[in-house]
Amino acid sequence: MSESTANLYDRASTDWQRTAPILLSDFTARPFLLDWCDPVDNINVLDIGCGEGYFARNLKNRGAGELHAMDISKEMVRHAHDREQVERLGIRYSTGTATDLGRFADDSFDLVVAVFLYNYLTKAETKQSMQEVTRVLRSGGRFIFAVPHPSLPFLTKRRAPFYFDQKDAGYFSGRDQQFEGEIWRRDGKSVPVRTVHKTLEDYFECLHATGLTLLPEIAELHVTEELLALDPKWFGPLVDKPLHLAFRVEVS
Repeated sequence: MSESTANLYDRASTDWQRTAPILLSDFTARPFLLDWCDPVDNINVLDIGCGEGYFARNLKNRGAGELHAMDISKEMVRHAHDREQVERLGIRYSTGTATDLGRFADDSFDLVVAVFLYNYLTKAETKQSMQEVTRVLRSGGRFIFAVPHPSLPFLTKRRAPFYFDQKDAGYFSGRDQQFEGEIWRRDGKSVPVRTVHKTLEDYFECLHATGLTLLPEIAELHVTEELLALDPKWFGPLVDKPLHLAFRVEVS
C-alpha cells in the first residue's frame, strides 16, 4: 500500500520551504499562474492545496485581501504558520481536504486557486472538490488551477529535473492510477511528487459536472527561451515538452 499524500508531504515538508524560486515549477508554472490571477487587489481568495504557503504569500504581496489557505499536510501548514509569524501577511492557514470546504459559506470568495492539487485526487474526488469550489465562489468569481500535463509521464524518462513513472500504464488505460515522481530544486535536491493520472478529457468532464457553463481558458506551460538562457543545463532536458496544464474559468 502506498504512502498517503499527507504523510508524503509531512515527511518531505522541510525540503519544500523557500522564500524565492527554487523548484522547477517555481520557474515554469507559478509566475504564469500569478499573472493569470491578476488583478487580486482587495479580493477574497482561497488557496487549496497551499503547501507551505509560497503561492499564497505571493498573492498576498500582490495585494490580495482576505486570504485563506489550506492543505492536507499538517507539517506543510506548520511551516506556513512559522513563516506567517515572520512576515505577518495576515494569511489564515488551516489543515483540511479539498473535497470538503464546509467551513466556508456559499459565495465567500472572488478567487479560488489550486496549484498542483488535482493531480493528487481521483477523478471522483476531483469532481467533488470542484463542486465545492463552485459553491464557495461568488458570481463572476474565478477558479484557477494547474496540474502536471497529462501527457508528461509518457514523454519523459526517469531522470532530473522532472518525471513521473507511469510503469506500463497507457494514457487511457492508466486513468486514476497513481504515478510516483520527482521534481528537482535548482540546488540539485529533488522532492517527491505524484499524479493520479487523468486525461485532458477527464478534467473537462470534472468541470462540466459542476455545472460550469463558460468555456475555460487553458494554457500548456513549458520551458521558455528565457528560462533556457537562464540555465541551459537544468532546463535543457525539458525543452519542447508540455510540463503543466493550467485552467482558468469564471463562474457565471
